[in-house]
Amino acid sequence: MPSSRLITKPFVAVTVVTAAFFVYVGMLVPILPTFIEDELGGGELGVGASVAVFALTAIAARPWIARLIDRFGRRTVMQVGALLAAGAGFATVLATSLGPLLVLRGIGGVGEAALFVAAATLVADLAPPARRAEAASYFSVAVFGGLGIGPILGELVVGDGRYHAAFGVAGAFAALAAVLAVGVPSGLERLGDDTDSLDQPAPGGRRALLHPAALGPGLVLAAGIGAFAVFSAFVPEHSRSVGLPGSGGLFAVYSVVCLVLRLTGARLPERLGPRRSVTIALCSTATSLSLLAAVPRPWALWAAAALIGVGQAFLYPSLMALTVNRVGERERAVALGSFTMFFDVGTVAGGLALGAVAEQFGKRAAFAGGVALAACGIWLLWTRVTAAGPARSVDVEARPANVSYTPVAGD
Repeated sequence: MPSSRLITKPFVAVTVVTAAFFVYVGMLVPILPTFIEDELGGGELGVGASVAVFALTAIAARPWIARLIDRFGRRTVMQVGALLAAGAGFATVLATSLGPLLVLRGIGGVGEAALFVAAATLVADLAPPARRAEAASYFSVAVFGGLGIGPILGELVVGDGRYHAAFGVAGAFAALAAVLAVGVPSGLERLGDDTDSLDQPAPGGRRALLHPAALGPGLVLAAGIGAFAVFSAFVPEHSRSVGLPGSGGLFAVYSVVCLVLRLTGARLPERLGPRRSVTIALCSTATSLSLLAAVPRPWALWAAAALIGVGQAFLYPSLMALTVNRVGERERAVALGSFTMFFDVGTVAGGLALGAVAEQFGKRAAFAGGVALAACGIWLLWTRVTAAGPARSVDVEARPANVSYTPVAGD
């Protein structure tokens, strides 16, 4: 029987790599918007375009990344993704106009997609079937830990305009992730059957670019991430307009709330079920953005940061487990590649579409648009995704009871 143990050395190794990488991602959250507006003169639409280009390139790359994961292994794709992101981060110091910056953001988007899809697939490989939402909660601690530390470090390094230093340090964290990835397994292999590796393509060769099991959960995820993208893109400048010195503390509050809930309530998504846990996430997100739209006061920003932390704590784990449990082992990378693609679909909606709203009507109107996105997510969840009850776990039934699994050390 597969082991029921969740916290193993390979699991810890994957989360450490992911944490280092998302410090890089987090550092860019507060400094890119101000760099685009203050140094490049790109305006709010330029900020939205930066977010959208990052997301669009990741969307285009994810289906192919899933195939590369199956062919070359989880570890190799993680390392290549981290190195791409590191190169883009280092090269950003040379950007003197919006056009070159957008090209580098596109390269960074491909790198982020490669690392995240490979890492999330490996975490699903390593987790016992009945504990996948819990595994996603612990794994995402690395993501939100990095996103919490990164903005504080970014604002500390950039100071009064040291953007070159900040981009260099951010790139160094992505490069560190590539080095640390040497310690993660490449995939999983069935004991006693060396020819039946999970890193081999499924019989029949070609597979759909978008896995149908990911569509419903992915659209709900996109709604929640789109709403969050409004928060991350426009809170840095909005915080200064209401009298705060910067947004690093706000991102720290959001991350601490999210991390505490993910750590202390890791089993809550499975106990509550996807409908309840994701409804809590989207309602909390909508309340947060409503505060930002309606109350331009410092206390409202602190409350909104805490509420957005609650929302992000409950959004991803249940939807990820719901997707993985609908597919067999050989479809896992493609299903997760399709599902995580909706991170970027949501980011485009929150970045580009609502960036245009912010340009025309102001940031508070964009926050109100984020509320509408969260409401759409609740509607989809209740009427399309969970209306017929929880999906049958194909993966649990597909795995033979007398077969055990172990990490593959090499490619």
